Amino acid sequence: MTIANRCAVLGKPIAHSLSPVLHNAAYRALGLDDWAYDRHEVGEEDLDAFLKGLDPTWRGLSLTMPLKKTIQPYGTPSNVWARELGIANTAVFDWDEAVHDDPAWPHGKPAIRLYNTDVVGIQLAFDHADRELGVHRDGRTGRRALIIGNGNTATSAAAACLMLPGVEHITVAARHPGRDLGLDSAAKLFRGVEGRPYDEIDLADADGVTAAACESDYVINTIPGHAADGLAGTLDHAGNAFGGMLLDVVYDPRPTKLMQAWRAHGGHAIGGEEMLLYQGLIQVLLMTGIWDDDPPSDADRRLQDVTTDDDHLEIAMRTALEEAL
Repeated sequence: MTIANRCAVLGKPIAHSLSPVLHNAAYRALGLDDWAYDRHEVGEEDLDAFLKGLDPTWRGLSLTMPLKKTIQPYGTPSNVWARELGIANTAVFDWDEAVHDDPAWPHGKPAIRLYNTDVVGIQLAFDHADRELGVHRDGRTGRRALIIGNGNTATSAAAACLMLPGVEHITVAARHPGRDLGLDSAAKLFRGVEGRPYDEIDLADADGVTAAACESDYVINTIPGHAADGLAGTLDHAGNAFGGMLLDVVYDPRPTKLMQAWRAHGGHAIGGEEMLLYQGLIQVLLMTGIWDDDPPSDADRRLQDVTTDDDHLEIAMRTALEEAL
């Protein structure tokens, strides 16, 4: 079968990425036999040459850090989170609008639409967990959220918290205190408030982090690998009960020590594979043109109620991911 439509995930390192598993499972479920998705090791210094070497068979790219910011000058932010955060994990090419006036782009320079699907991916991961647990989030306000880490993933996590039901207070436990997550304009847009929409504490403040974890309805760990193992030990040793839901963006190892500690003290925990699944699902819908607009704030309703095709797609991607893990 000739491959007429290509997509890929870029990053450095990239060998560990499970995005090809998800996207290729989606293509099979959709009957897109001439679509293929691969991975390419591309660093910041390599991105320019990679983009200029693409031909019109290329439909889209997934981008890992640090490329989520490096891609910005090449495209147009096309959903609210790509615009407000300056972070895009998805690029969709429109070759019908390609220009051919620059010899550095031998196949023409396509219009590149940039999206951030991480934020809605986090929202959908929590929504799915609630459905699985039979939890109904009522209209109660005053809910609290804790973000562990203050890197770029934390920016998307905090943005998602601006949209989670009833969350009014966000705390960021920072590994590098003083770094601004850049959420001021998003807070003004969605909350109508001026200034930074979160409080910051030092991740090294064990008592402060433990107290925040106990009080929070949502907790999102954004620090990679085994970096949260020490925090897991701290929370486990403290012996407090946790009533909120933890999303640990790490999915290897599975479950993480932080997830194990959280569950051991009464909390519900979900792994990063849930965020990976949903941000990838939205990417597929955008890259294939099934959705041609901003991943909507009602994406959960749209996926669950509007079409059975989306449900079928989600099931196929989830099955492939579980088999890979």
